[in-house]
Amino acid sequence: MSTQQPILRVANLKKYFPQKLGLFKRSKNHVRAVDDISFEIYEEETFSLVGESGCGKSTTGRSILRLHEPTSGEIIYQGKNILEFSKGEFRSYRKDLQMIFQDPYSSLNPRMTVKQLLMEPLLTHHICSKKEAEKRVYDIAVKVGLTKPQVSKYPHEFSGGQRQRISIARSLILNPKVVILDEAVSALDVSIQAQILNLLIDLQEEFKLTYLFISHDLNVVQHVSDRVGVMYLGQIMEMSSTDELYNKPLHPYTQSLLSAIPSTKPREKKERIILKGDVPDPSNPPSGCPFRLRCPKVHERCSVEKPVYQEVKQNHWVACHLYDERNQTDKDKKLEEQFI
Repeated sequence: MSTQQPILRVANLKKYFPQKLGLFKRSKNHVRAVDDISFEIYEEETFSLVGESGCGKSTTGRSILRLHEPTSGEIIYQGKNILEFSKGEFRSYRKDLQMIFQDPYSSLNPRMTVKQLLMEPLLTHHICSKKEAEKRVYDIAVKVGLTKPQVSKYPHEFSGGQRQRISIARSLILNPKVVILDEAVSALDVSIQAQILNLLIDLQEEFKLTYLFISHDLNVVQHVSDRVGVMYLGQIMEMSSTDELYNKPLHPYTQSLLSAIPSTKPREKKERIILKGDVPDPSNPPSGCPFRLRCPKVHERCSVEKPVYQEVKQNHWVACHLYDERNQTDKDKKLEEQFI
């Protein structure tokens, strides 16, 4: 993987939202929704971001598409930093970078038919003539599992799963290179989830797509992902291949998340790691390690020094003092042995 050039690289991305308090709504503090994260996505792979609600997954995806303008950092797409583009310059790149949202009903204009919804991006970007656009609409509708008569209907006439198929068709009709899926199946029934996931996998293979898959469902992520990044309080705690992460998680937070997955074997006894307390306020994060207030293996260093996000095994990155060789005490080494 390291010899391949990434199609998308996120470097030191930050997104802070100002907190406006008082009578005059002055900015007193900032919510650190995304706090200095970096990762790369390679062509035709599925890279997933997982974590609890409020950890910054969706904000990361929206910042990549500049639906939220990042506070700082770089987003390198095919060698160019798209954050340096003006809105006019970035418009030509929007057809390459598309997004599928969690709620298909709210993301579809209820006053437009499916045909109008799918034709709009083609005509807006001047991709083809109206006649050719109609042909493309019918072609993509059939590929996502809709029939030709259905394209004349309105979004409210469809079920949730069908509406998500429409959203998928709308994002793919411009032949994008990268698709960001923001909790794209979390609002669907389990049986429909499986259908949509299989559809996404088939479309990825057919159209040579690259996915950034954002989800809190660890079972779904394991099914679709090549690599996974685990986020907590706006930061990436651990990142590796899917098999490595699920079989040998290193960070205590990752271990606690995976321990909550129900076992498929009825007689298997699985130890559950229950975290205490709630996620800290992102406008006032704790000193040192952001996870220390809930970590079952916390020790003195965690409160005074932020762990370095580093590669501790080949293509396996983690931000935890248990794997930091600098000034590591014998006590720390014993703790590390418990994890490895």
